[in-house]
Parts: sequence; C-alpha cells; structure tokens
Amino acid sequence: MTQDTFSNIQAPQVDDRPVWDVVFAVYGYPALLLAHRLKIFPLLANNPSTLADICNTLHIKQRPAEAILTVATALGFLSLQEGRYSLTAVAKEYLLEQSPNYFGFFWDLMIANYQVCSFATLEKAVLTDSPQAYGGGDIFKSHEEQIELLQRFTRGMHSISITSAFVWPEVLDFSGHRLMLDVAGGSAAHSIGAALKLPNLKVIFLDFRQVCEIAQEYISQYGLQERITTQEINIWSDRWPLADMHFFSNIYHDWTPEKCHFLTAKSFSSLESGGRIVIHEMLYNDEKTGPFPAAAYSMMMMGWTEGKQYSGLELSTMLEEIGFKDIQIRKAFGYYSIVTGRKP
Repeated sequence: MTQDTFSNIQAPQVDDRPVWDVVFAVYGYPALLLAHRLKIFPLLANNPSTLADICNTLHIKQRPAEAILTVATALGFLSLQEGRYSLTAVAKEYLLEQSPNYFGFFWDLMIANYQVCSFATLEKAVLTDSPQAYGGGDIFKSHEEQIELLQRFTRGMHSISITSAFVWPEVLDFSGHRLMLDVAGGSAAHSIGAALKLPNLKVIFLDFRQVCEIAQEYISQYGLQERITTQEINIWSDRWPLADMHFFSNIYHDWTPEKCHFLTAKSFSSLESGGRIVIHEMLYNDEKTGPFPAAAYSMMMMGWTEGKQYSGLELSTMLEEIGFKDIQIRKAFGYYSIVTGRKP
C-alpha cells in the first residue's frame, strides 16, 4: 500500500466515545457491585475515610481499592474531599440497609445470578428466544419449588419496589376506590404503599402460597394486617375476587403480548363497573427508539423471562382493544410510569 493510499483519509465525522462507553460499562458498573459486596458503603456511613484507611479495613491493596472508589465517585455514589471518601445522598438513600429505600437486596440478586447477564448467556437467550435464569425454564416454577430462591428474589423485588410504591398512588386521584387487587404482588410493597397513601383503600394481595407467606411478613412490619389481606391464587386459572381497582407492577414485562392480552381481558371481566386497571412499568417510547433504561431492562427480561418492556402506546392499545376507556399514561417515580384505564 502506497503513501498516496492514506493521503485522502478523512478524520472521523464523530468521535469514538459511544463505542468506548460500551466497553467502559462492561467493566465500570460491576465496580459498584464489588463496592457493595465489600461493604464499602456501610463502612463510610458515619466515618469519611482515606484510601489508606479503607485499604486497611478491607484488607485490600491500594490499586484495586482506588479503581473501585474512583468508579463509585465518578458515578455519584461517593464524594472525595480533602482526601476522604464519604457517601453522597443517593448512596445514603439506597445503599444503607437501615434505609427504608434500601436497594441493596436487588444488587445481591444480581450478584447471585450474574451469569444471567454474561455474554454467553444473553447470546443463548437471543438465539433461542428463551430465558436462561436458573439454567433456563420457568423462573416462577423454580421459585415455587425452592423457597430460598423465592426469598432472595422477593427481597430483591422489594428493594426495587418500595420507593416507587409511595409515589404512584398520588399520581392520579385514586381516592374513590375502596378495594384494590395487587396481582402477583411479590413482597406486597405496592399494597403497602397504596394502603398508606390511600387511607380509605383496602387491598387483597394475590399470589401463590409461598409468596403470600413472605408478603405477610412485610405487611406485618408496617402494621397493615387489617388493611391488607393475602389470598393464595393462580392468577391464570382461578377466579379473582371482586374489586374496583387492579394493580400490576413489573408483571406485564414478564410475559408475551398474548399473555398480557389475556391478563388485561381477565382484569376487565373481573372489575366492577367503573373500576380501574393500573399497570406500573418502565416504558419504551412509542417509536421504540429508547429510552436506554427501558431497552436495557428488556434485555434483562430476555435473560430472566419470556417477556419484554412495552411502550405506552402498546399498553394503551391493548387496554382500548379490551374495552377500557379514559386511558392515561403518567410519569411515576424514577424511570417508571403508569398506564391506566377505566371499565365503563
């Protein structure tokens, strides 16, 4: 190849940061899981510490400690002032176990199942169009058969649910409703949030027996046994109790459009006239060009379930096809939104 061959090479029209960002995400974000596993956040809860102090306490060397701490600082979980690391507001809110908004149990779930997000596992999920968690198959059946898996999973779901559970009940005026079904409600976080924010509302929590037993522990922690009852049920085959509100959080994204359509139709037929369905999810935009969190969550569902994230338009259309009216989409907390409709 001659020198003239290279003389006409043009400089790139855009810089290469986006392609680097993919690499950096693969290596950078696991640093937060490592910081969590090493208990760096509780270590700094009350005592800002130097790099040397942290190394001595954790019995790790300076090079790895500095790498992890710098990532945590760059991503906004730590601050560094006068040579001492301390927690930021977001770390205090979500990464200390004594916080009611503790997110760490979900990070524990991710660590315990980290193989699900490996390249090989996600490649298999994509090529076979089937979930790969717990070696593949039905994760909900696995939970039902193995109580330890279920407890770990439910703790994780509580971590990602409890904060948003206190926000969505105030996004619209739900004060006129008297009885809500929390369908496949996991830890009952949303039952708890709805009961505390809507004092005239009672809740029936629906799930299979082992989940109901775990949910009752959370319900008791909040002293809501008189307001929230649990009912063992197969949501697919059993009749639902009569109610005027149905709530689904992170349920539709577990299932195919056909199964979501089935749940929507069952909700419509089970609701009282004037009753309302509320679907709480991270939504794609209508064009399916993003946002990135919803797209990444859909990849998570690729590894864990047979489902995917949906757009507000897709869910609204589904509700409309079944017969719901007054359909609305509202932003809730963080990346979450609600899609809701009324049965005439």
